[in-house]
Amino acid sequence: MRQVITAQQMRDAEQRVFDAEPDVDLMGRAARAVAKIAEGVAPSGPVLVAVGPGNNGGDGLFAAAHLADHRPVTVWLAMGKGHEAGLAAARAAGCHVVDAVAAAAALGDAALVIDAVTGLGSRPELPTTTATFAEACEASAVPVLSVDLPSGLDADSGQVHDSFRAQHTVTFAALKACHVQEPAASRCGQVHVVDIGVPVPQDEGQAVRQADEADVARWWPRPDATSDKYSRGVVMLDTGSEHYQGAALLTVAGALNAGAGMVRYTGRVHSGLVLSRFPSVVVGEGRAQAMVLGSGWGDTDGAEGRVANARLHGLPAVVDANALYALPQGRLDGWLLTPHAGELSRMLGCSRSHVQTEPVSCAREVARTTGAAVLLKGATQYVAEPSGRVTIAVPGPNWTAQAGSGDVLAGICGTLLAAGLPAWRAGVVGASIQAMTAARNPGPYPPDALAARLPEVIGSLLA
Repeated sequence: MRQVITAQQMRDAEQRVFDAEPDVDLMGRAARAVAKIAEGVAPSGPVLVAVGPGNNGGDGLFAAAHLADHRPVTVWLAMGKGHEAGLAAARAAGCHVVDAVAAAAALGDAALVIDAVTGLGSRPELPTTTATFAEACEASAVPVLSVDLPSGLDADSGQVHDSFRAQHTVTFAALKACHVQEPAASRCGQVHVVDIGVPVPQDEGQAVRQADEADVARWWPRPDATSDKYSRGVVMLDTGSEHYQGAALLTVAGALNAGAGMVRYTGRVHSGLVLSRFPSVVVGEGRAQAMVLGSGWGDTDGAEGRVANARLHGLPAVVDANALYALPQGRLDGWLLTPHAGELSRMLGCSRSHVQTEPVSCAREVARTTGAAVLLKGATQYVAEPSGRVTIAVPGPNWTAQAGSGDVLAGICGTLLAAGLPAWRAGVVGASIQAMTAARNPGPYPPDALAARLPEVIGSLLA
């Protein structure tokens, strides 16, 4: 699990270190880390360092001084000035300081560009000259290593502005929102989190963190010698409709391939269709440990009654699609809601663009008011708990942006709920394993084909 903090939390954490140890050289530690990673990205050849006037630029200048000890280094003061001590060190080490025209010309020979123009506290977007240089870097295919974040991004947002596009980003102490929230995260490349001796405590109730594959492996439910179909978990699916019969098949595919002990189907799709594809499914209600409802219902009447009936079972439930608009009054403890941005905006009575701009706060609000965990689906997938804690799932490729992926995911999460995982964890693990399966099988696999590959990925993960 990797912590995600705000720019202000990072500044406060640094200030606590300075208060306790006034002579500490955090910039020196950061610069050495930048230089070390730069050597790993481009072991030889000229380095071009673009710097701004702040501490971020200072990190870049001191890193330039380290690198100039054994290779050519060119420095461009993108804002016309630089960190005074860092610039002196760079000049003393033999760095060649140039203007914008010379910097653009130097791109042709550069093995690496280090972007240290703006840092965590800067406004998003870039001045025209710097934006033009960033575009030239991308066009020339020279690898870019950004310090803290690709200059031009907002540290606390996943939104994209005029910015560098980095192949590598080095940041300190903990991840920031731009490193993990799409579409900004795609501009950060591989993110290296470096410990420079700045502890970052955080209120657990309001924590934001990102799961990794080790978390998924640790949390995945494993059968043992005493297991039977009931102890592994029975999931009951009320999914699909006459107009959306495929949703029933997709939720079943997700549930079975995630390892359900048994799948019961209680939806409105003809049982013959379901059994022809999945003969192990049991049709009709019975003993179960979790439910899935809403996927593929469409705009049918009676949604409120179907959701109310599900609540009478007293089981944890995954609630998807149109069932999200028929939630009963009262706390939905143990339930997992799985909206995408459009569905969440309708639940909140706000615009879709607002949810896309403020995904964490929007997911938190629905979790707080319903008492359910909320899995907000999309390019970045957030799971909010009623306490306010938010966990970001393991990211995956964009190929999964297909109709039916959410239906498969609902089935996976239903299996995990039935196996005993708490709702928030079922959401994180379910979204993560689907993303990991897509990452291990790159290309335009349809959701049912990816679902069939889940067992192999789960098996290798737990081996």
